[in-house]
Amino acid sequence: MKVNGTQYRSLWWNDAAAVLEIIDQRALPYSFVIQPVRSLDDFTAAISEMRVRGAPLIGATAAYGMARAMADDPSDAHMARAYDLLHATRPTAVNLRWALDRCVAALRPLPETDRAEAALHLAHAIADEDVEINRRIGEHGLALIRDIAARKPPGEPVRLLTHCNAGWIATVDWGTATSPMYQAHDAGIPLHVWVDETRPRNQGALTSWELGSHGVPHTYITDNAGGHLMQHGLVDMVITGTDRTTRTGDVCNKIGTYLKALAARDNGVPFYVALPSPTIDWSVRDGVSEIPIEERDAREVTHVQGTLETGEIGLVQVTPPGTPGGNPAFDVTPSRLVTGLITVCVRPAKRACPAFPPNTPQPRSRARRPQRARSQAITPAARTSNTPKKTASLPCTCGRAWACAAAEVVLPMRAVKARACFIGRGPFCGETENREYPATAFRRWKHRSAPYSCVPAPWRRGRGGS
Repeated sequence: MKVNGTQYRSLWWNDAAAVLEIIDQRALPYSFVIQPVRSLDDFTAAISEMRVRGAPLIGATAAYGMARAMADDPSDAHMARAYDLLHATRPTAVNLRWALDRCVAALRPLPETDRAEAALHLAHAIADEDVEINRRIGEHGLALIRDIAARKPPGEPVRLLTHCNAGWIATVDWGTATSPMYQAHDAGIPLHVWVDETRPRNQGALTSWELGSHGVPHTYITDNAGGHLMQHGLVDMVITGTDRTTRTGDVCNKIGTYLKALAARDNGVPFYVALPSPTIDWSVRDGVSEIPIEERDAREVTHVQGTLETGEIGLVQVTPPGTPGGNPAFDVTPSRLVTGLITVCVRPAKRACPAFPPNTPQPRSRARRPQRARSQAITPAARTSNTPKKTASLPCTCGRAWACAAAEVVLPMRAVKARACFIGRGPFCGETENREYPATAFRRWKHRSAPYSCVPAPWRRGRGGS
């Protein structure tokens, strides 16, 4: 994306100085500060102090931190120390652990003399992958926005609401929740975005800065205004990012997201979450009980940063002296409140699960074993019919719940039931790629004995489906 007409990413490698450079997000939106990150301690401080923030960007930063560590000392002991230091910086965002695990898995088998160069190449690859994934997330989100726009009177804007900042400065580029907004705006679709302020760190100001720089119409609102706007029909869709999503679809995001989902459900407003596949934590089933919630400094609540009347940036205390502050940074939105997940899963090697690097232990499926499926497959006509006569027998090379290999999909959460896998519609592997099927036909799956493969179970009542 562009800042004052110049193309930027949220981080980039300076070859001449051999350092990573970042946009210091603590200074935004008041000033634009570029900061070099030179040492492992600088990397841990950049993440923990939120000079960089957003799950995808934290993951990419950690990968470069591991590259820095390998350049300093490529030994196994130093690799383990770097892993521990970086992993301890932010406990909630799963991309951090994913990136570090990927680095260790790739570097540990290599001779120490090759690790520094390999680590830097891998960090570049992780950053570039994030950019492409977010661009493609935007394409799928754009299709949702087009559908809403087609049902509105000509010239009336599609009104979106977003919480926190899931924009390009929270990723390497494009953003997750904002990528569809940018692409819709560039496509000429009338758009208006309600931007939650997102206390206590007011990340909504970052979203407003981004959207304003790109020319997207928007309004900055208080955190508690969203429900009122939905009641009066002023929100067509809610779209947020996420820091961690469980294998059952529970979404952990910035504090206040859960309340937006409740308001959206009560007012019939679709609630979508945009995420890259590394944000899926396959080791966690119940987000409310299993995801650690970061508790940050109380001063972020009792004090507010802003521009003073003198023009300087400073803190203002908003509570009486001595008042304690509580500051949980995230909450969990149960999957039942989520309309769909907008995601991209990149196919690696054949028969490998797209959310995992090679040799990573796979989670066990909790899907109930249904009755045996019949052999006759659903025909392409099933895309337009809600009453298919037979069930598909379609192998999927992923089979790990709902992130199908090579899938670029909007996953409808209405197809989810307890202990069931959840692709409802969307592209599948092999011969069925790019077909769509009714959500009711795919509520239960059974897993074959072959690793990471699955087939849909019968869709009718009494035949193992529901």
